[in-house]
Amino acid sequence: MVRVATVIRKKKKVPAKRARVASPAERAPSAVRTAAPKLDLSQKAARIMALLDELYPVPPIPLDHTDPFSLLVAVVLSAQTTDKKVNQVTPALFAAAPTPEAMARLTVDEVKFLIREVGLAPQKAKALVGLAQKLVSDHGSQVPSSFDELVELPGVGRKTANVVLSQVFGQPAFPVDTHIHRLAARWGLSRGRTPDHTEQDLRRIFPESSWNRLHLQIIYFGREHCPALYHDLGECPICAWAATKKRIADEKRRKSKPRAA
Repeated sequence: MVRVATVIRKKKKVPAKRARVASPAERAPSAVRTAAPKLDLSQKAARIMALLDELYPVPPIPLDHTDPFSLLVAVVLSAQTTDKKVNQVTPALFAAAPTPEAMARLTVDEVKFLIREVGLAPQKAKALVGLAQKLVSDHGSQVPSSFDELVELPGVGRKTANVVLSQVFGQPAFPVDTHIHRLAARWGLSRGRTPDHTEQDLRRIFPESSWNRLHLQIIYFGREHCPALYHDLGECPICAWAATKKRIADEKRRKSKPRAA
């Protein structure tokens, strides 16, 4: 009798499929998974204006003055000098020369002595005497109310003319100094290489009705919340959301560098 061998083949075990583990992002609530929409320039401008209006509803002019002439002189002196220092110097200057006629009679050396504590005193003294003489000879001792006439005065540039137009005559103007120029770049509002270029950008972004108060609000905000050096943008009420991540990181690295002894 022939036996037939029975071959029993063992079935291969197929590994059970593992349940897919959701990623942390997928486990997060939908509100967290959805990135906040990026603000366009108009939305960013509206948010900045709302915050600044809350902080500084009626911003005062930081330079002490009593009339158009004294404000014009104070703004000329403020270039590369703090407003605090200008306000310390102008009482003696205006005591000696309260009007264009009086200042036009002073010598450059006399004015230079009175303003000796401000930066660029020799150049500013010459400009102030020339400015006063031109007001007397060409404008009946009155500060002109047009941009073109203002910038023809010695020592008066675009920013100074815009300050006078906005704060004395109530004309819409957006004075941009180096501080506003810096903040506009931080907040991603302008890539202008100069304050003049930045002014053009800001005039396009913000409504004309806001210009006269907005430039003062930005100045005060910069002093109190957004200094030029060693500033943590991530903690700033505006930079934290308005600046790019790269800008925040770059300035944080600069902030962390040890100061020179």
